Amino acid sequence: MTLPSAPAPASASVPPLALRARATGGSPVRDILAVTARPEVINFAGGLPAPELFDREGVAAAFRHVLEETPGRALQYATTEGEPALRELLARRTAARGLPTDADDLLVTTGSQQALSLLATALLDPGDTVLVEDPCYLAALQVFGLAGARVVAVPGDADGPDPEALADLVVRERPKLLYTVPTFQNPTGRTLPAERRAALASVAARHGLWIVEDDPYGELRYEGERVPWIAAHPDAGDRTVLLGSFSKVMAPGLRLGWLRAPAELRRACAVAKQAADLHTPTVNQLAAARYLAVSDLDAHVARVAAVYRERRDAMLAGLPRALPEGSVWNRPEGGMFLWARLPETYDTGALLPRVVQEDVAYVPGAPFHAGPPDRSTLRLCFVTQTPEEIGEGLRRLGRGLRGAV
Repeated sequence: MTLPSAPAPASASVPPLALRARATGGSPVRDILAVTARPEVINFAGGLPAPELFDREGVAAAFRHVLEETPGRALQYATTEGEPALRELLARRTAARGLPTDADDLLVTTGSQQALSLLATALLDPGDTVLVEDPCYLAALQVFGLAGARVVAVPGDADGPDPEALADLVVRERPKLLYTVPTFQNPTGRTLPAERRAALASVAARHGLWIVEDDPYGELRYEGERVPWIAAHPDAGDRTVLLGSFSKVMAPGLRLGWLRAPAELRRACAVAKQAADLHTPTVNQLAAARYLAVSDLDAHVARVAAVYRERRDAMLAGLPRALPEGSVWNRPEGGMFLWARLPETYDTGALLPRVVQEDVAYVPGAPFHAGPPDRSTLRLCFVTQTPEEIGEGLRRLGRGLRGAV
């Protein structure tokens, strides 16, 4: 006698997502932007350049030229390392700013965000330790989390990571790298002084450590003197990766960035890029090269910085009336962001929904921390709105904060 077999399940479950994908959340900034996309919202949450300041005619002319003069090349596959003309022009700009660089020292990437992902692939094994600033750029925390790294915050002060604390952590944790945005940092807007940069480079040299120096905002200086890159320090030349980007000085939609790294690491990143996307879009690279060759990018950046300075000043002027008594904030010398700390009884994450009801938004500071969060902090982006809109937005912010406590 044959026993009836159990009915087969209609559909078996698919295997689960990778642990790193399950453990790494989305970007709180992106989530906030989705909630505050209504046109009536004055949005201090995004890190978006002002679109009305893009050099639309110059960029359009560059695209027209490459599509009319070299369409076959512009629309074709290209080398992984990047278009030679663009790399040569980038090398000249880098060398002119005090860091001798050849075209072969550079790898063009699809935004500097991809450069971070390539470095994580090339340098990190699951379980490796990464040291970061506290607070830290959110998308860097995402990259390191997806790589399976253990992320440890370096204690610091208003001048950035503390060199003695860094040295202690390197000895104790044996990390692969330190990640830093030393100029007009996201989220705080702070700039590491030259002495602090030299001290960090010295620690890296003594103890054996990669430094990833991310510089997307450095050209947006409004006042003060330019501080040389960590990569230009003699102690750091063989162990610093410098990341750059056109997103804040030309247009983020081009998705063009680059990394400058020692040869072995650069080759490893190129192999990782071959697996990721083969190469950055050829037409975008050639258009950027054409723009650099025939337009004055430095003059364009100076015009943008002048407008951004006015907007920063408008925000600084309105903050005393908008934020509760006892709040403190910084005065960034450039970049896009301002960092504020409210009295410790305030939780800016819990308060955000109430503030959004006033049609204004910011980013709570807690997600930027790899260690214990400071829930009384917030990040404000001041470059996307006009001074008049900033004034109105701060009035709304003040109403929201007063009505929420």
